[in-house]
Amino acid sequence: MNIWLAIGLTVVGCYAVKLAGLLVPAGVLERPLVRRLAALLPVALLAALTAQQAFADGRALVLDARAAGLVAAAVALLLRAPFLLVVAAAVLVTAGVRALGG
Repeated sequence: MNIWLAIGLTVVGCYAVKLAGLLVPAGVLERPLVRRLAALLPVALLAALTAQQAFADGRALVLDARAAGLVAAAVALLLRAPFLLVVAAAVLVTAGVRALGG
């Protein structure tokens, strides 16, 4: 029963956030600061989620094969590789480091 209550509260919360976004006046959305924040916020959130998934294990900070894969992906991005090659490099390096015992 607690799970259904959590699901119901999540649904109501998501709907409320969506509704609040629709009720914001257009003039507020046209301000330069708001436009800049709207452009940068998704990048910051994605970076935070990536860092949390790559360097956290529960409550501890870890450097393991995931970190090596992230570094490989960053190098591929710096070399302007296509997205699929970036993902492939990260997967291959992570798998290689894990196979070597890391």
